[in-house]
Amino acid sequence: MDSSVILPVEAEGFVQSLETFSLKEVGSSRWFRQHEYIEKLNMQAILTASAMHDEFVKELLVSYRKIPVLVHEMILVEVWKRKVFPILRQLQDFNPKNTFHIYMVIHHEATIINLLETIMFHKDSCEAADDSVLDLVDYCHRKLILLASEATRDAAVTHDQHKLVSSIEELQMQNAALEFEISLKAVSVLRYITDHTDSISVISRMLCTHNMPCVLVQLIDCCPWSRCREGEVQKFINGKWQTIPVEDHLKMTKLDGQVWLSLYNLLLKEDCQRKYDFNSFNKNQLLKLRGFLTDVLIDQLPNLVELQRFLAHLSVTDPAPPKKELILEQIPEMWNHIVGENSGKWKAIAKYQVKETFNPSESDLRQQAQRLAQTYNLDVMESLLPEKPKCGSCGIEATKRCSRCQGEWYCHRECQVKHWPKHKKACQLIVEAAEKIQRDLHVSS
Repeated sequence: MDSSVILPVEAEGFVQSLETFSLKEVGSSRWFRQHEYIEKLNMQAILTASAMHDEFVKELLVSYRKIPVLVHEMILVEVWKRKVFPILRQLQDFNPKNTFHIYMVIHHEATIINLLETIMFHKDSCEAADDSVLDLVDYCHRKLILLASEATRDAAVTHDQHKLVSSIEELQMQNAALEFEISLKAVSVLRYITDHTDSISVISRMLCTHNMPCVLVQLIDCCPWSRCREGEVQKFINGKWQTIPVEDHLKMTKLDGQVWLSLYNLLLKEDCQRKYDFNSFNKNQLLKLRGFLTDVLIDQLPNLVELQRFLAHLSVTDPAPPKKELILEQIPEMWNHIVGENSGKWKAIAKYQVKETFNPSESDLRQQAQRLAQTYNLDVMESLLPEKPKCGSCGIEATKRCSRCQGEWYCHRECQVKHWPKHKKACQLIVEAAEKIQRDLHVSS
């Protein structure tokens, strides 16, 4: 069996070995090995969740209490990207022959938020995260504020423009595009936290410290995952900007649903209502939602009728301010600890990493690229799927695959020809995504 297929026993070894690193160690060979483990765990978790099979990766992360380690490593790279990466780019001796190695560091944050999005759907994951949920709430707040600003939207548009750029500029564009996608994943993670948490500290952090309801209102108002290009509406779905036909313009995306469900939880749960201050500013912000709660929207998410009623009641009442209770609340520590521990050392870390970390030999780079390419191998993905592939046209068992995208199966040539008008667009998107992965993974000389 291929070594990249994650069996439960292999996944257990990977999970057990997960550890926290220092900022200086980011990008080291030992760190890189853990990145590969997390990449494979992430892909396996997504596959088993989508197939609705035993989610053994989630179970292992919960039982070995490794979710706080994942949160720490994600925030570690976030700090590195904000504090070290800008300095590193400006160093005169930073002139890498290729950017593969450093791109994988940038990509690490996206890998972990993907994995967390998959596992945090379950309540026991939220419970096993312990105090790191507070750090995760702060992380989501930082990403949502970024998403509601112009920064990530402009970055996402810039990345779509094809022009000749240097390897460092390309790296910056990749980083910006990833930042947009990471921020969208944070929307889902926040929603799952609002689903599961009953911790007073976490609720207080979301409502009192960060005023998440007002942040979410701003997101609904600006809707950064939707845009208009040359008269056509486009929405960011499954990691890609897609043109939406006129008849689907009012169709809710997964991201729309996640924001509305987060608001539903934060405003209607009893524990949250007791904590939130419905002062005049917050009340006016929340009442903006009434204009978005159309019949078409509520038809797609019927629970929102309760939110509509709540807002109607809020518009004619002035809820009493929350009682001031003396509660010993926990506070998040990871960001402050990492920043505090490395304050004043950013340039020294950047210089060390240019010399020792981001100047690997070509043979080392080739080996790393080959190992990661195996992770993305389509045949490996196929072997992980729980059942035989079905024909995309008629639904019976299939043995032939689309030679262009390798993503759709058919029983006979006739079915493939018949299905082509429907498959054509998806085929193009898959090919483009595969080409992007190959560009990222191949070492450029």
